[in-house]
Amino acid sequence: MTEKPLKIFVVEDSEWYNKILVYTLSLNPDYEVKSFMNGSDFLRSLHESPDIVTLDYRLPDISGLEILKRIKRENNDIHVILISEQGDIDTVVNLLKLGAYDYITKTDDIKDRLLNTINNIQKGIGLKKEITALRSEVQKKYSYHNTILGESAAIKAVFELIGKAIETNISVIISGETGTGKELVAKAIHYNSKRRDKSFVAVNIDAIPSELIESELFGHEKGAFTGALARRIGRFEEADGGTLFLDEIGEMKMNLQTKLLRSLQEKEITRVGSNKAVKTDCRILVATNKNLKEEVKKGNFREDLYYRLLGLPIELPPLRDRENDILILARHFADNFCLENKIPLKKLSPQVHRKLMSYNYPGNIRELKSVIELAVTLSGEIEIEPDDIILDNDELVLSSGDHELTLKEHEKRIIETVLKKYNNDIRKTAQKLDIGVATIYRLLKKEKGIR
Repeated sequence: MTEKPLKIFVVEDSEWYNKILVYTLSLNPDYEVKSFMNGSDFLRSLHESPDIVTLDYRLPDISGLEILKRIKRENNDIHVILISEQGDIDTVVNLLKLGAYDYITKTDDIKDRLLNTINNIQKGIGLKKEITALRSEVQKKYSYHNTILGESAAIKAVFELIGKAIETNISVIISGETGTGKELVAKAIHYNSKRRDKSFVAVNIDAIPSELIESELFGHEKGAFTGALARRIGRFEEADGGTLFLDEIGEMKMNLQTKLLRSLQEKEITRVGSNKAVKTDCRILVATNKNLKEEVKKGNFREDLYYRLLGLPIELPPLRDRENDILILARHFADNFCLENKIPLKKLSPQVHRKLMSYNYPGNIRELKSVIELAVTLSGEIEIEPDDIILDNDELVLSSGDHELTLKEHEKRIIETVLKKYNNDIRKTAQKLDIGVATIYRLLKKEKGIR
């Protein structure tokens, strides 16, 4: 798509200067230039919404000051460059306060200064367009109707609650099993709310060592502790004006819960090593896979903090309760993975449909996504077959007995399963999984029976 030319209006009563400015600007084919000899004629064309106006400060009919006020009142996006023979500092300051972009005196270098100023304006306009487009794309990306897919009654109830959460600044507790998409819901709320133009800051409480969480959330001053070489703002300050998402809130230690409660009540934080309170304005969204009410009864979670956070509860259903959505999600994950990896789209055979629907997905949506992406990798050129779908009961498990598998153990199980499918052919397995042959030997420690 071709960019529209930059529309520039020249308002100058000196015929000589008018011609000079118009000629200089018209040399650039990306500029659409129109000139006026007085303020009245210009104002009658103001509805054409120029991008830039070069405005003579002293016009015969209307003062440049009055025209500037009129421009800013009707369209604040128009950039006004004042041009005058005089450069009184008080006048310049006043005009800049009223919204003028720049003030240029009529000297020998006026052409160079004008072109430089317009170039800076053009860069700013381009950046603004990019930011607007990016914000629009982000909002579209996190529209819950586009990203939280499904048609089941259970997920429709979630859509309704998200819609209510978007309308106000109410705090939200998002609960659900691991892998149900809690952070995605939090992002959908933020990017569709009135705070969408500000930051979305996510903190996984369980992923940060307990001794560092306070500094992570509230920031610290230089020298507050060993290794604090400079002042650092915390996540509360990063999220100022936007949304702070506290994931796995149920893992927060009791002493930090007390400090969090105070921050929420007072709407201020105190950096580690400081006595000065800093005001913050951020919306709080929290997520947990625990029953916080039960944690309160057990004495693991402060009751007053629980009720301070409660707000609107959104409980995400496990995938096993969303049977109608499994195939919708599977198709979505398969198509996205193909597009990301620039490979032809692949069909899901009817036998695959039945196999996918027969499983209860303990790892929920996250597990389904992994299963489908692996299936696309293992499948032929056209269609995903049942043998490509490797589920928990096919020896590829996310847990073993009563304990969670480590990443290395999980990788080993994937490789063992794919090896079995291809009759222990290491090279073909390596090709399908896009890993090195040496990696397979290393993880399996050259087990017997592998050639």
